[in-house]
Amino acid sequence: MATSNSNPPLKDDLDIVIPTIRSLDFLEMWRPFFEPYHLIIVQDGDPSRAIKVPNGFDYELFNRNDINKILGPKASCISFKDSACRCFGYMVSKKKYIFTIDDDCFVAKDPSGKDIDALSQHIRNLLHPSTPYFFNTLYDPFSEGADLVRGYPFSLREGVPTAVSHGLWLNIPDYDAPTQLVKPRERNNRYVDAVMTIPKGTLFPMCGMNLAFDRQLIGPAMYFGLMGDGQPIGRYDDMWAGWCVKVICDHLGLGIKTGLPYIWHSKASNPFVNLKKEYKGIFWQEEIIPFFQATSLPKECTTVQQCYVELSKHVKDKLGKIDPYFVKLADAMVTWIEAWDELNPLDSKKGNGK
Repeated sequence: MATSNSNPPLKDDLDIVIPTIRSLDFLEMWRPFFEPYHLIIVQDGDPSRAIKVPNGFDYELFNRNDINKILGPKASCISFKDSACRCFGYMVSKKKYIFTIDDDCFVAKDPSGKDIDALSQHIRNLLHPSTPYFFNTLYDPFSEGADLVRGYPFSLREGVPTAVSHGLWLNIPDYDAPTQLVKPRERNNRYVDAVMTIPKGTLFPMCGMNLAFDRQLIGPAMYFGLMGDGQPIGRYDDMWAGWCVKVICDHLGLGIKTGLPYIWHSKASNPFVNLKKEYKGIFWQEEIIPFFQATSLPKECTTVQQCYVELSKHVKDKLGKIDPYFVKLADAMVTWIEAWDELNPLDSKKGNGK
């Protein structure tokens, strides 16, 4: 196991957000990498259940009672009995950067057998520009040993600020329930040593289990929706956030990278339980994705908050025709922004985005 980093990058500028329903023994494996950082733990489920955090970690723990107390009536926008509750951690953080990870994710090894410092790689991605307007065939030109290739326009070589770093996973793939059912023994053993910028105008399925972002650039759009208890859908929380974030990043001239770093995803969730959660989403996504592909935001929207409220209007108008759930979701999107601005008043005054 690696030893602790004596000079951890962005130590005072980054929070690690973890949603959980159980004691966090998994942190022992991450101790060399996470111990210098502040953790925000969002406890899902029964708030009377004690959550044990290993000694030596600097952390805050919020349960449902805390969320209700802090947000009051606006707590209705935070999902219950679903990992979407993690976005409350984004809201209460005061740091510039967020890294979020699930409690069934462990340190992966690269092909040489060395432990992967996922957090440092995410930070590297976020601190270097993205290139969404012109694809570089050597993938991320800001990675070691790469550059912008012949024919790449000089006017675009500076790139744009990176808002999101989307990491991947070895072992258990991030499959939907039907794919889980037909490929129960499938494992991801393929380590691809690459990072790339997702091109402008292209959506992607964002996975929240190994994700980092610049909270100041895109934080208010990182809302994981209304999922789980009392809702007709689950397991679309991170994807919903990803579609919203991508549309807003494209509008504001921000970039999203995907690829490295890898983590080790240790256990598969029950495909039959997942199917029940995903059932409506599997049908709805065939209309949701064209909706996001066709959505454009007016140039008057210059902050993430303005973009997100405008997007909520489109959701209510267009997706509300599919199911009343989307009207409820659109209202929750507005409530989320109101709650964000209440907890982050300076952020709302100076605005987000470019």
